[in-house]
Order: sequence, then structure tokens, then C-alpha cells
Amino acid sequence: MFSSTAAPSREHTSQPIVTGTSVLGLKYAGGVMLAADTLASYGGMAKYKNARRLVSVDNVLLGAGGEYSDFQAIQRLLEANALEEQCMSGLHEQHRGNAKETWNYLRAVMYNRRNKMNPLWNDLVVAGLDESKKPFLGWVDKIGTTFEENLVATGFGSYLALPLMREKYRTDLGEGEARALLEDCMRILFYRDCRASNRIQIAKVEDSGEVLISDPYELDTQWDSAAFVTPVADLDGDGGW
Repeated sequence: MFSSTAAPSREHTSQPIVTGTSVLGLKYAGGVMLAADTLASYGGMAKYKNARRLVSVDNVLLGAGGEYSDFQAIQRLLEANALEEQCMSGLHEQHRGNAKETWNYLRAVMYNRRNKMNPLWNDLVVAGLDESKKPFLGWVDKIGTTFEENLVATGFGSYLALPLMREKYRTDLGEGEARALLEDCMRILFYRDCRASNRIQIAKVEDSGEVLISDPYELDTQWDSAAFVTPVADLDGDGGW
């Protein structure tokens, strides 16, 4: 005789639902800096306006694009690991996170979940100091692919912002120049990416290891460009760029 209540089927995430878009990062003369907006979209709807996608865990900065709930799960996992490390190192020793170790750990986590056909739908940017106390900036995607670089971007930022960053970047950028460059790129993304917002956060890890994350603030924007004002029908050609 068969039971009337069937066991619930096991379901894996087949696509991201509530998502954040680009995260930008660069090394500058005094450390590493990241930028991201605070919009989380539910499909085409701008659902959550204060979804903060830059967090600090154990003196390591983490930024994420993609599924917001998966990002929260990754954050909780790193916080649990940091607490365990702190307990193991003893109460009288101050444990400081290593960005490169975190980056390698996340590579293994993402690859493991990919092999289970249940990936964490995120592109991650990891920033901080490595074991030599030098600035570190790395990228991890949902299948465990990684690289480290002076400039990184996720989402549409890898198409729209990264070329601008490469054009303006210098290894001796000051903090103010780095912030201005990231703000300019975030402004371009707001103009061109329909899942982006002009409400952003900037975060940095200084050479000393200090981590600072700004409160969200809004970028000034201008919409008086002829391409924005003039109807497409009045432009020469088909209105394309």
C-alpha cells in the first residue's frame, strides 16, 4: 500500500532570483578599494534599494554580484570560519584575516558547489592583505574560476567599466583619484545598466590592514546629453552608438 504523502523532491537553484549587479575593485597606492551599488533586483523590478553588497569579514573585504541570498550564505560561512579561527588562536592573540587565504577558500567552496550541480550564483571580489601584508585583489566566479589582478569587475562592469578603468589606471593612484575613478565608472554603469543604481558604497583596505566601508550615498548624475534628450527618431541613422 502506497503512502498518500510523497517525500518532497530535492530542488537545486536553477537560476538567480534576487540579484545585484556590478562590483568594481582596484589597487591604489595606499591599499585596495571596492565599489558597488545597493540595488537588488527581482527580475526586472528594482526590489530592494538598500541591499549592501560590500561586507568585511575578519579584516577581509568581500563584494558580490549575483544572487543576494547566496551572498548572505557565503558571508555567514566566512563569519563562522572567522569565529572558529579566533577561538583556536586564543583569547590573548588577535587574529587577522588573510585575503589570499579567503580567496583560495572561496574558490574551493564555489567549485565544490558547482560539482554538486547546485552552484552559489555569485561572482565575488575579495580584497585585503596577503600573508606578506601586501594589498591583494582577487575574483572568483560561481564555478570556481579565479584570478588576481590590479583591476577587477563583475557583471556589466566587466564590459562597460573595466575598459575605462584600464584607460585611467596607474599603480601610483592616490586614494582620492582611485575613489573618483570608481565613482565615474559607477555613474557610467547607472546610465547604461538597467539593473544598476546611483546609490553606492565605497570600501577600502589600507596598507595598515584597517577596513572602512562607507554608508550608502547617491552619485550626482546628468541627463542633459543630447543622446538622452533627443528622441531616437530625430537622430541620424538608426539611433545606435
